[in-house]
Amino acid sequence: MSQSVAHIPVDTILGHSTTLAEYKGKVLLVVNVASKCGLTPQYEQLEKLYQKYKAQGFEVLGFPANDFAGQEPGTNDEIQQFCSTEYGVSFPMFSKVKVTGEEKHPFFDALVQAMPLKQGETESFRQKLRDYGMSPNEDPELLWNFEKFLIGRDGHVVSRFAPSTAPDAPEITAAIEAELAK
Repeated sequence: MSQSVAHIPVDTILGHSTTLAEYKGKVLLVVNVASKCGLTPQYEQLEKLYQKYKAQGFEVLGFPANDFAGQEPGTNDEIQQFCSTEYGVSFPMFSKVKVTGEEKHPFFDALVQAMPLKQGETESFRQKLRDYGMSPNEDPELLWNFEKFLIGRDGHVVSRFAPSTAPDAPEITAAIEAELAK
């Protein structure tokens, strides 16, 4: 991983302080997740992706965030229990963080700076949020829960995908496979 991301302290969902240096040489899909979002069923697709590619050096890293309409109100223990019980999540999960605004975690700040624009359809998703009376973020900020950052084996952010892009969408699986082949 590039020094700017690998050294940034993060906490696992169990509260252990670490850095992403332990994932050096792996392809990573970093996702800000939430338990009470319309996109929460993406956990199932994320777990399937993880199972399909983990033997090839792929990891999904879940970072719960309560930044969007209070859709992740739980404690780390409650989040871990939910993910395990409801979706059988076995990929690494991290402590709840802020992913937008002035209190944004330095890790997400670095991701956004590395890849300010996302792939995938965003305008109809933003309009749906407005229709629900919400004020969606504009780029480069994260739009909503389940935004995805793909980090190559060399530690550089290579792609960023909109929340509405399913984890098993062809554009994501193609990008993962291309990075795994390097």
